Amino acid sequence: MTQTSQRPLRVLAAMSGGVDSAVAAARAAEAGHDVTGVHLALSANPQSFRTGARGCCTIEDSRDARRAADVIGIPFYVWDLAERFREDVVEDFVAEYEAGRTPNPCLRCNEKIKFAALLDKALALGFDAVCTGHYATVVLDEDGGRELHRASDMAKDQSYVLGVLDEKQLAHAMFPLGDTLTTKDEIRAEAERRGLAVAKKPDSHDICFIADGDTQGFLAGRLGGPAEGDIVDESGAKVGTHEGAFGFTIGQRKGLRIGHPAPDGKPRYVLDISPVNNTVTVGPVEALDVTALTAVRPRWCGTPPAGSGTYTAQLRAHGGESEVTAELADGTLYVTFAEPVRGVAPGQAVVLYDGTRVVGSATIATTVRRETAAAG
Repeated sequence: MTQTSQRPLRVLAAMSGGVDSAVAAARAAEAGHDVTGVHLALSANPQSFRTGARGCCTIEDSRDARRAADVIGIPFYVWDLAERFREDVVEDFVAEYEAGRTPNPCLRCNEKIKFAALLDKALALGFDAVCTGHYATVVLDEDGGRELHRASDMAKDQSYVLGVLDEKQLAHAMFPLGDTLTTKDEIRAEAERRGLAVAKKPDSHDICFIADGDTQGFLAGRLGGPAEGDIVDESGAKVGTHEGAFGFTIGQRKGLRIGHPAPDGKPRYVLDISPVNNTVTVGPVEALDVTALTAVRPRWCGTPPAGSGTYTAQLRAHGGESEVTAELADGTLYVTFAEPVRGVAPGQAVVLYDGTRVVGSATIATTVRRETAAAG
């Protein structure tokens, strides 16, 4: 059954300044909980983050969140977590790209900020739960433990970026939007009925701490500027140059600037990124087929699985599911796909599901390709 409470809870509602978190806070208050709104200041200089409606960390967003809290009729505070965010999210993002991996900063923010730093502070202050506008559900199992499940509406499901939450964190998590079979337009209509000015505010996109959306430029500034290197094909033959291996991701097709076509005339894709020699390897799309992977730093939404099991896996926030066999051994998760998948990059998260239940998440370390058993 869906998580319920027999008594009103003291709830800390994380309010980003967007429509989802505002409606979630309003629903929690309407359900009779004692709700306090909080906006997380994640930048020492908010004006350096996205402006307008595209981000979640701007001065405008803080003001939008405060106005929403006023309309709902709940206390509101701004908490400065900029230093923690810089260390745990921004610096991790840069270090992962420098190592040739492809991180997910939103997932890391959920793990380290919203359900670690924020939750720890909330519990210390006597709150019972943290409420967010994520689309996912917390369900009570037969033994009274908490399980994380997909949202009722798969089109809006955000359980992938919450797969890092452990059972203790789930025990104090509240997602009022997760079991609602409504469209985003209906959420906006609800916000308008409630008098929330964010009803028509566009959703945030991209990475909040990259002000202009230029990830390559941001990384170049952090990693010492352009560093010319070779683009090579699978045989090792040079086919072009680049200005920094950190500017590429596995599966990338556009922006390669290769001067001449492949012998077969087909497009080429990024197959491998080697920060050690600053080399990017490209090849045909078929070479992206991955049959297995290993993943490290697993986090389980409950009891870790024992032995080999059959699950479905999701590899990106808006990706589909793939049937897999997975087994945990000595802290490493070994995953084998029933059918090859493409565009899998070290640094991404693999999230395992048992039906709608989130089993857990781990960070991809290596991949095995169908034709070349080389690490990705």
